[in-house]
Amino acid sequence: MATTTTTHAVTALRRALTTSLPTARSLTQTRHARVVTNPFFNPLPRGGRSLQTASSVDSQLILEKYKEKLEQKMKLEGVKSYTDLRERYKEKIEAIKNDPTIPPLPRELLEADDPVPQPPSSPLTTSIPPPRPATPPTSTPPGVKLLSSYIDTALLPPLSPADIELIWRTRHMSNPQSICATIPTELFLQHLSNAKRHPMFILPLPRPNGATEMHFLQWTYPHKDCVTVLFTSLAAYKLHGEFAVPHTTLTYHLELMNDKKLVLAQGLVIEDRGVSVEEGKWLVLTLQRFYGASKADEKSRRRAELLESFTKGGEGFSVEAVIEESQKI
Repeated sequence: MATTTTTHAVTALRRALTTSLPTARSLTQTRHARVVTNPFFNPLPRGGRSLQTASSVDSQLILEKYKEKLEQKMKLEGVKSYTDLRERYKEKIEAIKNDPTIPPLPRELLEADDPVPQPPSSPLTTSIPPPRPATPPTSTPPGVKLLSSYIDTALLPPLSPADIELIWRTRHMSNPQSICATIPTELFLQHLSNAKRHPMFILPLPRPNGATEMHFLQWTYPHKDCVTVLFTSLAAYKLHGEFAVPHTTLTYHLELMNDKKLVLAQGLVIEDRGVSVEEGKWLVLTLQRFYGASKADEKSRRRAELLESFTKGGEGFSVEAVIEESQKI
């Protein structure tokens, strides 16, 4: 079922990438930067960071993808194996792993030994990230911060939701790149229900010159107590595939979901990646509008249908309709 969902979403993404995007001001205008129609899920062999957690990326596919570049690097460094090359760059790898602004490198890429020859796989299977595990890990992966990393959770039980919200917003006021929010549990569960069925989607971002730029989002589950959404431009995802570096991250902390009926959200818009803080907030707001939609609600039914048609693929999905709905916010 997960494979079928992913395949349909790929179809929708391909259609989105080959569609001329209208501007935010007029759906009849042509987007100022056209989308190149080369195959979407055939990213160039460049270095990058994965949008997936370590458990969802196959080590042999990664090593095969970068085999030529790794062998060139081995010759330059005078080493005979991937293991020796990894040891040579051990300090640099550790520094990157500990950078909190960048998602963790796939563990398989850091730990895998020299590859065993594998039969060639199809372009589709090497380019599309495999489905995530149904159950999020209980241990904390490197680079993942839980609620206790931001506030002393032992002091929260006697506090009201309003007090907690004030503390949470105050905690993030000093960081100009930060995004924070508090969400009632009932509303978050609606978001999560849609996210489980529609883990990927595209959102429009209006630009000052009246053009519209599309951005790709993906829901991830790095730990049982948090859910993270990763945003990257559609152009970057087209170029790098699952290794595209996100420009904005948004993490929902679930520790208070039952006791306080409250979910605390914290995000970061990373500097110099083409998106301002205000634009990052716009994408987060648009995400909430789409993933809070329900087909049972007449006002939001169209947004829910667009999520569904994107996941299913086919002719039912329309980039223009997504832009129209986002303009109603």
